[in-house]
Amino acid sequence: MEKSLRRLEEQLEKARSQLYVFYELTKAMRTTLRLDEITYIILTGLTAHQGLGFNRAVIFFIDETANKLKGFMGIGPMDSQEADQIWHNIEAEKKNLYDLIDNYSHIKKSAAKPKFMELVESLSFSLDRDNGLISKSLSQIEPLHLEPEISAGIKDDFLVKKLNLDECLIASLWIKGKPAGVIVVDNYITKKPISDEDIKIFNMFIEQATGAIENSQSFEHTLTKAHSDSLTSLWNYGYFQYKLDEELTKAASMNTPLSIMMIDIDDFKRFNDTHGHIEGDNALKKISESLKENCRKVDILCRYGGEEFSLILPDNNKKEAARLAERIRRSVEKNKILRERFTVSIGIASFPQDTQNKEALILKADQALYQAKRNGKNQVVRA
Repeated sequence: MEKSLRRLEEQLEKARSQLYVFYELTKAMRTTLRLDEITYIILTGLTAHQGLGFNRAVIFFIDETANKLKGFMGIGPMDSQEADQIWHNIEAEKKNLYDLIDNYSHIKKSAAKPKFMELVESLSFSLDRDNGLISKSLSQIEPLHLEPEISAGIKDDFLVKKLNLDECLIASLWIKGKPAGVIVVDNYITKKPISDEDIKIFNMFIEQATGAIENSQSFEHTLTKAHSDSLTSLWNYGYFQYKLDEELTKAASMNTPLSIMMIDIDDFKRFNDTHGHIEGDNALKKISESLKENCRKVDILCRYGGEEFSLILPDNNKKEAARLAERIRRSVEKNKILRERFTVSIGIASFPQDTQNKEALILKADQALYQAKRNGKNQVVRA
């Protein structure tokens, strides 16, 4: 009788703890609609000791345009040495669930991401062919429990090989009646077996997570549309202002440079007056494509207004920005667009070299642009 009561008390305590975790994670997920932040909260909930307590958690999303499943984010150690260090720090600093979630703000500002996160982001799987576990998990709604004896027989499976999986749970994220991604969890370091109770709690958590991800994706889609230029599909003026604030804050905290370019198409009004606005719009589209082709992935290219473009260059000093500006200028000049030759004038200003103020930075880049215009156009001028 005493044993039964003790077991019942343990079960009640566990249930109470799980309800508390669900409540706290649901509350945390309501604090943001940004997909990266929501994802980090979900993965923290899956790995934190106060959460579900798995060693690693990984999320992939389907990119329909590329027809691939791409690694989006992962939390966990690369090896036992890193695991000991992480868990020791958590214990020593007495970090709770919210402390762990807040850690993402430091990761975003850091020059280098955790190694496991970088590994996950480098992974992608084609959806054109049968990809073993991935194809199987995407085709079913119920999570897949990969037990050690099964994983031992499929060591060549792409997912098993890339993440060095043994026992794990793989759940597809079903949004609006179709799979949108996959979550994988395991106990890579501790090798703790995954129990039926773990699976039950995991399933419940995935339902909560899917709803949060769906809301976030809808928000980001709306945000993208609101901040995109309908003609060129580049970011618009509002997004430029928003991102410049964000990137300047990041550059200041990391003590790194940042440059901006103001780019104006020379004599564009004359082309418009001669050929009409439809041809003018077509020329703007073509020129914006040329600009985009010469940018890095991290650069933020925007249509500032009319025939003027702006470009944010994180971690780029004025000299590096000038090299890119010359490449852009030459690329536009040498390519015939709609049977015409176009040129651009470019002004550059840099943080912190020229100023540490956002408005002053834009003004200095603008002044450099107007100097390029006054000097004869088709050239790059630094503030």
